[in-house]
Amino acid sequence: MSQSDVTSTKDQLVARCLPFLEEVKDMTTGTEVEQWLNSKYGVDSELYKDLSTLITQGVEEGWAADVEIAGPRYRRARLVAPCAETFYFSITAVLMDSTDNTQTNPEGSFRGDYHAHPYGEFNLVVPLDEGAALARPNGWCHGGWTAPPPGSHHFPEAKGGAVIALFFLPAGRIAYDIEPPMH
Repeated sequence: MSQSDVTSTKDQLVARCLPFLEEVKDMTTGTEVEQWLNSKYGVDSELYKDLSTLITQGVEEGWAADVEIAGPRYRRARLVAPCAETFYFSITAVLMDSTDNTQTNPEGSFRGDYHAHPYGEFNLVVPLDEGAALARPNGWCHGGWTAPPPGSHHFPEAKGGAVIALFFLPAGRIAYDIEPPMH
């Protein structure tokens, strides 16, 4: 996509993602990659700031995380299907807001749909409310990156208000047909 083709906020977001996806296309997610992402592209980096601004604008404009999963406080939408341009990553946005939820989880968290990451996930986390966080394999993320490894599975979980997650799935692989463990 050339700069002259960039006309909408969504086009700008996708264009801004492409160099990042090229850089991570051969990486395997996990704790080391998560640490690298937060070191190189943490909340003070230009990439994080740009993607955070663009995805927040996308939610405000109504094209990102616009499909209600469980009402207006849990929405998502695939923005781009895996294709050659994105190095066969899909790009998806999700909005989760724990405010006033009735799930009675610890810390007032809101849990979304249980799912698995067959090939892992690169996940940019943007808190919309001060103190909002998204659960990750290594604790709560109050802004920055998570990188669940291949084969991982979990309930996405937010606490402290609203967060937007922009996630990149190798080959677009995510599985919702997995049962959560019984406790």
